[in-house]
Amino acid sequence: MLNSLWILIVLMLVVAFPPLTHAADGGAIDWFGLILGLFGGLALFLAGLDQLSEGLTKLAGNTLKTMLSKLTTNRIMGSITGAAVTGLLNSSSVTTVLVVSFVTAGVMSLQQSISVIMGANIGSTVTAQILAFNVSRYALLPVIIGFFMMFMAKRSTIRNWGMMIMGLGMVFFGMSMMGDAMYPLRGFQPFLDMLQKMENPLLGILAGAVFTGLVQSSAATVGIAIAMAAGGLLSLEAGIGLALGANIGTCVTALMAAIGKPPEAVRVAMVHVAFNVIGVLIWLPFISELASLAQVLSPASQNLAGAAGIASQVPRQIANANTIFNVFNTLLFLPFTAFFALLARWLIKDRHTPEKIIEPIFLDDSLLEVSALSLDAVRKELGRTAGIVLEMMDRFRDSFTKNDFEALQNLVNENKKIDILGRAITKYLGKIRSGALSEKESLEHQHLMTCAITLENMGDVIKNDLIEIADRARNLNYQRSEKSKEMLRNIYHQVRKAVALLIPILEGKDLDSAEQIIALKPVILEMEKAFIHRKSERLASTTPDALKYARIEVSTLDKLQRMYSLCKRVANIHLYDVV
Repeated sequence: MLNSLWILIVLMLVVAFPPLTHAADGGAIDWFGLILGLFGGLALFLAGLDQLSEGLTKLAGNTLKTMLSKLTTNRIMGSITGAAVTGLLNSSSVTTVLVVSFVTAGVMSLQQSISVIMGANIGSTVTAQILAFNVSRYALLPVIIGFFMMFMAKRSTIRNWGMMIMGLGMVFFGMSMMGDAMYPLRGFQPFLDMLQKMENPLLGILAGAVFTGLVQSSAATVGIAIAMAAGGLLSLEAGIGLALGANIGTCVTALMAAIGKPPEAVRVAMVHVAFNVIGVLIWLPFISELASLAQVLSPASQNLAGAAGIASQVPRQIANANTIFNVFNTLLFLPFTAFFALLARWLIKDRHTPEKIIEPIFLDDSLLEVSALSLDAVRKELGRTAGIVLEMMDRFRDSFTKNDFEALQNLVNENKKIDILGRAITKYLGKIRSGALSEKESLEHQHLMTCAITLENMGDVIKNDLIEIADRARNLNYQRSEKSKEMLRNIYHQVRKAVALLIPILEGKDLDSAEQIIALKPVILEMEKAFIHRKSERLASTTPDALKYARIEVSTLDKLQRMYSLCKRVANIHLYDVV
């Protein structure tokens, strides 16, 4: 529905607002049309960027997850990964938000995240390089192609490609609209005077930072600078100032993502700010040299001279200057990641917060931008929950063996942890469901929801059933024979093994562990048969309390069997897609 809305906006603006004529340099300016074209073009530009990023994210979701999961403490690989991921996502802000989420979840260390952020700044220049191509004449072609791919293709992969292509077309068309709208200003002296002031680097940086902070897109700022330069309205030095300011303004998104997060996540955002601000301050006295270097490295326009030649060359020079700035800063600061980490820890102190029973650590709303990552976050939280179930089983065994009823009652609080995490996981899955999922992701979503409910049921078996059986045993002064102890202990160990195998299954889709759980079935059944046979033989030849004891033991066996059946359900889900 959202994509349909963007398409409707595109078509309405194409029909209602044709490009402004370029023949009115000396006439009166149509301010209404100019403002409509400028902000309408900006809206299309931002909408196109959003659609382009969403399409790329869906196409590269699993690739992105794999790349991030293979990050090492090697700072060079970290920066390369940051650049590659940002290039795929088409947004350094999204990459930085994801890094903040990973640090919050404990998946990535602060120092490890710094090199990723530095690389992300390089990846963000890919968009500017693409925008520097003057293809506005053909901008509607990818819009048309992407439209039919999105609404006629049955495969989600093709639809995602269509979304990406259409978004790219909208970006170029929006730039074209902004350029056409601003063209009459070439003869408007007050505007030219204002642009003259933009030659002051500080004003250009300030304007770029403020505008980027408002729209939360450095690509939008650089895109406007390129569009103005293509129209002959902006000099190279002024365009570089706007681009440098955009690098500062893009930090706003990371700071907003860190609000309410643990100190380590706030430190990541502060590193992003420090890195970009210090980098801009270093280059501030050398903007002229940066402009000269960009001119040397940029291809000259053939068969064009004067204003036309400058207008055709400056957009590429701005894009190249932006790339040079970010590559140089990354190479300069990469050896000092440890210093940035120490600076962040010095600026942001640890804070003491009231301790809660438990709260999710992997379920971050920022990850909802990438469905593959958000589903992976659910898996990690489920694996953590399975670990709590395993701990409950061990504590039950120890408390039951020692007849420590107080310790058994404390297991109720452990079950509360499972319930809290279960509710959080279910709520988070609801947020994931509100976004667009592929068929494969939709099936995984169903599986994870079933797994969350299954883990809650396992906690309830321990809290409601096994503890109640232990209470009955205490009231009867229950005494087990050594043989019965050994047989129940062996069955318990097999069930415990099945619960332990849930953790790698849930966290990493480990099919070998799932097969091991299924393979335990005949072993547990054989042990159950042997135990029931022993109980039936001894009923006629033991004390009057033997029947009561047998009920306790068989009830315990039944609940252990229930625990194993729930484990087997999770294994079957992953092996055979059986819910």
